[in-house]
Amino acid sequence: MDKPNTPIPDTAAFFDDPQREPLEIDTEQRRGPALFRWLTLAMEHAIAALLVALIVSVSANVLGRAVLNHSLPWADELARMLFIWLIFLGAAAAFARYEHIAVDILVRRLKPRAAHALYLFQHLVITALMGVIVWGGFLVMSRASGRTAILGVPWNIVNVSLVLCAAFIAAVAIWRAWQSILQIRSPNVMPTADGDR
Repeated sequence: MDKPNTPIPDTAAFFDDPQREPLEIDTEQRRGPALFRWLTLAMEHAIAALLVALIVSVSANVLGRAVLNHSLPWADELARMLFIWLIFLGAAAAFARYEHIAVDILVRRLKPRAAHALYLFQHLVITALMGVIVWGGFLVMSRASGRTAILGVPWNIVNVSLVLCAAFIAAVAIWRAWQSILQIRSPNVMPTADGDR
């Protein structure tokens, strides 16, 4: 049993990876390229607006069913489109802030050069995968000519969310791969506020 006056351990030691610090985009501490910081903040504001619109749309449909005994089909279609945009913008913003789930037990135990070699490999793989997704997304968009059934919104307005998300993740991954190369060459140099040395 713990003693009542035992201090609570600092959880930052369990969550923060000091090896990853040169690769982080932090809007509050102005770390990383300004364009990525600005786009991350813009995506987070858009996510908040989309979430509010999604809640209003779903609530309108629930109230329509419960109070008016009539479903609002446009609300269901709108909620679906908003949810797709919410997913992809959320994925991109989470990638920029390093908030995706990761198993980092190995990279935490490696020396700085080895850790950044692993980060370099990781971000090159991510860039390649996002390139495939962007290419596939453009193929889907070039062949999609339909509109949604009820609201008549072109499907490409929904499809472009995938392409934009993948392009942003690829750009951030390329920047992180470059930062990893710089860290492999000289591991003790920290980037400046704009992401340069």
